[in-house]
Amino acid sequence: MKPRIHRPVRLWVVMLIALAAWMLSAGFQRADSAGKEQLYEQLKIFSDVLELIQRDYVEEVDPKDLIQKAIQGMLQGLDPHSSLLPPDAYEDLQIDTKGKFTGIGIHITMQNGFVTVISPIEDTPAHRAGIEPGDRIIKVDGQLTKDLREAVRMMRGPKGSKVTVTILREGVKKPIDFELTRDEIPIQSVKHVLLRPGFGYVRISNFTGTTTQDFEKALEQLESSDPPLKGLILDLRNNGGGLLNQAISIADEFLEQGTIVSMKGRDKRNTKVFSATASRTPRTYPIVVLINGGTASASEIVAGALQDQKRALILGTTSFGKGSVQTVETLRDGSGVKLTIARYYTPSGRSIQAKGIEPDIVLKFKRLDESETAAAEDGTLKEKDLENHLEDEGPSRKPRPARPPAKPEEDAKKRLKEAESRVGPLQVETLQNDNQVMRALEILIGHDVLRQARR
Repeated sequence: MKPRIHRPVRLWVVMLIALAAWMLSAGFQRADSAGKEQLYEQLKIFSDVLELIQRDYVEEVDPKDLIQKAIQGMLQGLDPHSSLLPPDAYEDLQIDTKGKFTGIGIHITMQNGFVTVISPIEDTPAHRAGIEPGDRIIKVDGQLTKDLREAVRMMRGPKGSKVTVTILREGVKKPIDFELTRDEIPIQSVKHVLLRPGFGYVRISNFTGTTTQDFEKALEQLESSDPPLKGLILDLRNNGGGLLNQAISIADEFLEQGTIVSMKGRDKRNTKVFSATASRTPRTYPIVVLINGGTASASEIVAGALQDQKRALILGTTSFGKGSVQTVETLRDGSGVKLTIARYYTPSGRSIQAKGIEPDIVLKFKRLDESETAAAEDGTLKEKDLENHLEDEGPSRKPRPARPPAKPEEDAKKRLKEAESRVGPLQVETLQNDNQVMRALEILIGHDVLRQARR
């Protein structure tokens, strides 16, 4: 005799049937009757499985948790970039795109099982207190830190509130406690420096709500130098993307007319063309854009637009190849659904989905003070390696191919130093040991020499 079904299970089954009825009456009015019937049958199977798990599984499970996992599986089965964002992950995404958060002001990573400081952000509580790169955060308010996301959550909090961070530091025998007062921390996505008179360098690490504003300020400072700006290096390496409108605005800074990017979706609402507008400050100096396998999504839009419009020379290695557009819809419980709604195309009509932007000049990264090429350059995971990735055209999917054998890990301190160079303060000395930056600078100087010779 089978055990009786618990009341919570009956409730969830009723809810699922109600959901099915709503979907059939409202969400799928355009579908034919055969399609509706097939969908209804599949929803009944789903409710049967849920009921079976709740009744007979070896351990008691929360039906709400099962439903969330089912939704997550449904979305992740579409493509690598569609997913369910629980409330905390959705909140983190909103913080990342706003351009500021409230916390102590550090970049962290997991290193050998420890939450490790990559770099404190300048002029923040952590920086002023003396927290250093390489410090290992072992406790926050007395609680052990084992997970990166949890550590971030514990260190963030209301402005003016206090938090105690306990760290281990190399060369110091005992743990050190730092009592810090949380403050509003700007996410600095744009950094710039003058490499030499007349030649500027700007690095964009991601596209947040303040990126265009910060980028314009950086250009104004570089352009006001003496002599005037003769050439610019725009570094988009390891820029994973961000807000589409910000990427369009950045490209528009250097374009006077023509298409920047177009997007095509199944729904006409998601089919659009974004065009350049005449700039208030015309910028005609030459540009070299640096890209690599970590250049993805919104940063590929910028590189593709400037390349197709013959406005910049692209140098480096082939980019990631994420040519799809996602939107995030808020759900009633505070979570979000990130859903792929379109593919985007460069001005010439190229889809870079699973292909990437190919540089005009291929040059792998190498530090000039070291003999070997950085290992990360060769083994970068790209869009085409991801399971269920979209093809450049059509609805087909490709299974994830077997990854090549993993290379031995680089020395931990070296990798931490490289991470620090990406998020820490810009140093001309560091850039002078970057062969891609130096090659870009040589190209710009050569262009200026030729221009002067033609006069």
